[in-house]
Amino acid sequence: MKKTSLVFLLLGLALTISAQNANDVLATAQRANNYFMAKYDDPTRPTFVKKVRPSSLWTRGVYYEGLMALYNIDPQHKYIDYATRWADFHEWTPRNGVKTTDADDQCCGQTYMMLAKGDKAKLAKVLENLDNQMSTGRHDYWTWIDAIQMAMPLYAQAYMLTGNRQYMDYAMQSYRWTRNECGGGLYNKVSGFWWRDKDFVPPYQESDGQPCYWSRGDGWVYAALVRVMQTIGKKDKYYKELKRDFLAMSQAFASCQREDGFWNCSLVSPVTYGGKETTGTSLFLYGMSWGLRNGLLKEKQYRPIVDRAWKALQNECVHADGFLGYVQGTGKEPKDSQPVTYTRVPDFEDFGLGCFLLGASEYYLLVSRK
Repeated sequence: MKKTSLVFLLLGLALTISAQNANDVLATAQRANNYFMAKYDDPTRPTFVKKVRPSSLWTRGVYYEGLMALYNIDPQHKYIDYATRWADFHEWTPRNGVKTTDADDQCCGQTYMMLAKGDKAKLAKVLENLDNQMSTGRHDYWTWIDAIQMAMPLYAQAYMLTGNRQYMDYAMQSYRWTRNECGGGLYNKVSGFWWRDKDFVPPYQESDGQPCYWSRGDGWVYAALVRVMQTIGKKDKYYKELKRDFLAMSQAFASCQREDGFWNCSLVSPVTYGGKETTGTSLFLYGMSWGLRNGLLKEKQYRPIVDRAWKALQNECVHADGFLGYVQGTGKEPKDSQPVTYTRVPDFEDFGLGCFLLGASEYYLLVSRK
């Protein structure tokens, strides 16, 4: 066989394998989402976990972020219909109204922004809420790192929608306060990990003497940086600052992946709360896949990491009917909502699926690239 023919044969084989892998990723994501949409067929119905909560709460907001990511690679109109029905029901308003300063209440606004497609009339309550918070002059609301994911991308979206730089400036001042000042600074600049809130900074330790870095908490920050950077773009003056943290965090997370492809609930303390866990693993998959696609991370180091992570999620988490196993329920640290198992139903199923869809969708884009 001529050398040129062999090259084309190998190239065609590689493209075929890539297409097959991408199709498998999409099919798995669809199966998980179909399970959820069938079980929760009415998106307006409130949740009933210990008490009644409206479906605009943060757990559902995270799900819709994942759904919109799925729509990006699988543009089925039923996804938009489902999400729009939800947004209409809640009148495109943050949970608990326009006076709230709780990032969890603002999370739903991220999907409102994506659904509205620039319609400022629909987004009036979201913008009013952010304006009210900025008018307080305070930047110390994000006292837990989850809040960075729940609110920071929304401020970036508001900036891009309106052109008002105050939204982005406020978000960065708030981010820096959480990073550098809250509890003495929740970001460990040496290790690249984050403490979840002031209760976990040193001298707090896990029972084996290791620091407590919570997988999903660190994953929330990682996802937020991705969502903000891709919103504001490389030319924005804040991009390089966020990129530095993203790269340092990527290195930290790469250093503690389990051999089976997962990350532990307690990232560097497998003795205390080790074991397979879906949400943190999905968020790290999301961030690293995006970093690879955008040339921020090196293929040689990070591609095997995301491939292992996806293989673990696809083969060991997703049940035949689409139910997701190994999802740690709500809480604020590794010990919460234990035990995390293949069959246990978490207190909320929505945010775990949202994390999974973010990771699956970004990985799909990575494996399907030409």
